Amino acid sequence: MNHLDKLENKSIHILREAYSEFKNLGMLWSIGKDSTVLLWLARKAFFGHVPIPLVHVDTHYKIAEMIEYRDRLALKWKLDMIYGENKEALEKKETFPDGNVTRLQCCKRLKTDALTNTLNGKWPRYRLNHDTGKYEVDKNTEAFTGIIVGVRADEEGSRSKERYFSPRDKNNDWDIAEQPPEFWNQYKTDFAPGTHVRIHPLLDWTELDIWEYIQRENIPIVSLYFDQGNGKRYRSLGCWPCTNPVESTSKTVEEIVEELKTGKFANIAERAGRAQDKEDGGGLEELRKNGYM
Repeated sequence: MNHLDKLENKSIHILREAYSEFKNLGMLWSIGKDSTVLLWLARKAFFGHVPIPLVHVDTHYKIAEMIEYRDRLALKWKLDMIYGENKEALEKKETFPDGNVTRLQCCKRLKTDALTNTLNGKWPRYRLNHDTGKYEVDKNTEAFTGIIVGVRADEEGSRSKERYFSPRDKNNDWDIAEQPPEFWNQYKTDFAPGTHVRIHPLLDWTELDIWEYIQRENIPIVSLYFDQGNGKRYRSLGCWPCTNPVESTSKTVEEIVEELKTGKFANIAERAGRAQDKEDGGGLEELRKNGYM
């Protein structure tokens, strides 16, 4: 097997292991390249069907094209699509774009708090009705005991401290010192009742691996990653007020792969365009300890 085959096989093994071990399992889909590769791997793992609900936290500040892409693919691939939100913070305008909180406070409200309460079922969840193409309040409020996430160890400092099966407490808090060891492809999946587990099938993938796999598999990716004619493209996607594009003329997956191989971004962090990272001094560890993706 070549390098991509080995990564694919390991990720599929993790996905199947998670599905067999956790009763109420969900998978986060941020609509970005990594979580879309994760979605593609899930379709491979389960022979074209994804038997796991897809969960998206909608801050209502995502670039419009991202939401259109999410719903179009969800309908096309018949995905069990759910989204959650922090309705109260949005109504009270407790957001950075409204000028009432800092970027990190906004992230905590619209992402961390929304994610925690979407996963535990305390706040309303909205499920896609494939007959109408509309979202409806989800009657199922059962908490997710495990959630699959498309984070990579090389993407950002705190993510390098994750495990493939990473436990959180019932409040989604993450104790880095209590991470279980994972030697020789042996994974701990038996946790105490009340433990919330994050599963990371892409942990050992790199940015180049992701794009080479997208190229090999011809995976449909949101067009924001490509230069639209202005010499800029997004390298990492987030909320539009806090995410900036990079200087790049790459208009195809093939051109992005070649660009990464040249080392153009070797000394520039992948999330360098995320303004909230800079506000936190370059790291998101404290936010992630409290449940941030």
